[in-house]
Amino acid sequence: MSEAIANRLIKEFGLKPFQVHNTIKLIDEGNTIPFIARYRKEVTGELDDQVLRKLHERLVYLRTLEQRKEDVKRLIEEQGKLNDELIDSINNAETLQEIEDIYRPYKPKRRTRATIAKEKGLEPLAQYIINQENTKGNVEEYAKAFISTDKGVLTIEDAVSGALDIVAEIISDDFENRKLIREFYLNNGTVVSKSKTEEDTVYRMYYEFKEPVLKIASHRVLAINRGEREDVLSVSIEVSEEKVIDIIKRRTLKNKGVFSDYVEKAIRDAYSRLIHPSIENEIRSVMTERAEEQAIKVFSVNLRNLIMQPPVKGKTVLGLDPAYRTGCKLAVVDETGKVLDTGVIYPTPPQNKIEESERILIYLIEKHSVDIISIGNGTASKEAEIFVANAIKKLSKKVHYVVVSEAGASVYSASELGAKEFPDFDVSLRSAVSIARRLQDPLAELVKIDPKSIGVGQYQHDINQKSLSEALRGVVEDCVNSVGVDLNTASVSLLSYISGVNSAIAKNIVEYREKNGKFTSRSQLLKVKKLGEKTFEQCAGFLRIPDSDNILDNTSVHPESYDAARKLIEIMGYTFDDVKNRKISDIKDKAKLTGLEKISAKLGIGVPTLSDIINELVKPGRDPRDELPQPVLLTDVLHIEDLKPGMILTGTVRNVADFGAFIDIGVHQDGLVHISEMSDKYVKNPSDFVAVGDIVKVRILDVDVKRKRISLSMKGV
Repeated sequence: MSEAIANRLIKEFGLKPFQVHNTIKLIDEGNTIPFIARYRKEVTGELDDQVLRKLHERLVYLRTLEQRKEDVKRLIEEQGKLNDELIDSINNAETLQEIEDIYRPYKPKRRTRATIAKEKGLEPLAQYIINQENTKGNVEEYAKAFISTDKGVLTIEDAVSGALDIVAEIISDDFENRKLIREFYLNNGTVVSKSKTEEDTVYRMYYEFKEPVLKIASHRVLAINRGEREDVLSVSIEVSEEKVIDIIKRRTLKNKGVFSDYVEKAIRDAYSRLIHPSIENEIRSVMTERAEEQAIKVFSVNLRNLIMQPPVKGKTVLGLDPAYRTGCKLAVVDETGKVLDTGVIYPTPPQNKIEESERILIYLIEKHSVDIISIGNGTASKEAEIFVANAIKKLSKKVHYVVVSEAGASVYSASELGAKEFPDFDVSLRSAVSIARRLQDPLAELVKIDPKSIGVGQYQHDINQKSLSEALRGVVEDCVNSVGVDLNTASVSLLSYISGVNSAIAKNIVEYREKNGKFTSRSQLLKVKKLGEKTFEQCAGFLRIPDSDNILDNTSVHPESYDAARKLIEIMGYTFDDVKNRKISDIKDKAKLTGLEKISAKLGIGVPTLSDIINELVKPGRDPRDELPQPVLLTDVLHIEDLKPGMILTGTVRNVADFGAFIDIGVHQDGLVHISEMSDKYVKNPSDFVAVGDIVKVRILDVDVKRKRISLSMKGV
């Protein structure tokens, strides 16, 4: 491990040396981020999973940078051109871009005007011009020596023109020039987009658009990029050409003399032909990279909040996947998610079989004692909601309904996993099951779907898919491991997100369970094919066995700490029966009185681990999601035509973007709370104020029924 890398991470993250050194060591030993965050708190100084992920990403980048430095030194050395000055420049480079700039003059090039001129032997003339040393020299006189019919240099003008091509490339390749010009573009450039069509499109606001590179918002960058790809917009970066020319002149022109006009001509050629197109592309790439990072961050926050929504436990749910022509698909699932019944009804146009559909719905509700109806929010959702609201009024028992996001349900239902889980169901019936189950346990159901298909991001199809996938997998992994999963009911999809468990081991766990019956202890995991000691160490603490004889198997206490937990129960005067019967609620107070440090020393564990063990013993099988607000249950329907400015409503946050939040207020069309209407305080980032799944109160500002647009405000509500 490079000490320089560790020191840089210490400085960048503001961490203590032991935190960085120990974290790098743990990562290099093959430990996962969830495992390190949860079970190595003493070693890392209690760094959480998000800090650890950022540190890991930065570590990978800096190691890549170090490797590229060595590669570039080797490549230049092979050309016999490596010197102390170059070595210092390479060693001091802070970014991969700087390394590439340094390497640029030595990088093998395709044939350019400069390489052709060099082939004609004009490099000495180019050096004569750019060195500007002989103040009394005569360029044209000197150029005569390079005229050669064999080499295609027929005149003095040919010689000078070719030499200036070489000078232009030298100026363009100069590391310091590019660095200064890049900084100038970033600080002073303007993004300009213009229309390439007369037609009205979604990009109309960008038809005559200008905004400084420094200030342009991420979502605008991605929108402009998409408009350019669709050939609707032309996009450029504009700067003051003369100011950039002056930057180059200050570094290149040594004196006002016989060479000035030649060098200035080369400078202007270098800028217009080589530097501007190249730097413009680089700045566009930087802008896009930053915009993608922000979009991935927004998507990650939204995804985390969506899949961490509280489960609706112990309820029988009827899932309804709305549609028009093909009918609404129904699936009843019991409190464990097992499918009890399915059906199809046609209450929506064109069939409009309201009475028949009502009879079938009421029959299923009464037959299976359904508690809640979960309606997907897709096509025909409003009509389905009106139908359900009217039908449940005729029931003797109280039944509520909820409109849930069905994003990704169709992806799951058409997937290999959906087909394997329900081989006898058609695609839309699988969707109905998914819609029911995602109300019961959003986490367990949504992990079956590619996170990119869940639809809580902005411009997610326009950003680097590899980076997005890696980030979102990290989010799901952190969520799954923070909640923990039931080893005896978890699907392969859910298990594959557990720390240390890949898809092959997840399949082996399920196969072992199907062949040998339920797991009765965590130690049985070691009997699973390909699940060795290291994997067991990484995964065991995140897998729960509610029916185990050992109550610790249903907690996040790691098996490595079982002895410490047993001793703790004993020295605090309790028994395992007390733990099972929840009779140790005062253990925290007793431990504090005794002294946590004193107890931890006696048990041979750290105080953070001791605190975690105590919390788990107080509430075995605790689900952190249970402490979050439950979804809003409905019994009647609201229409967009019913909305009037000034009305106060309760809604659910469906999506958060850089410019605001979309709120489901029960009218099928989500309303927008613009960032300027979120608070009387300045709002820099909407995610600081709301999260996907939040229940919020909003005031209607404006309703455009024709365009189906609803403007909302959270100010003063």
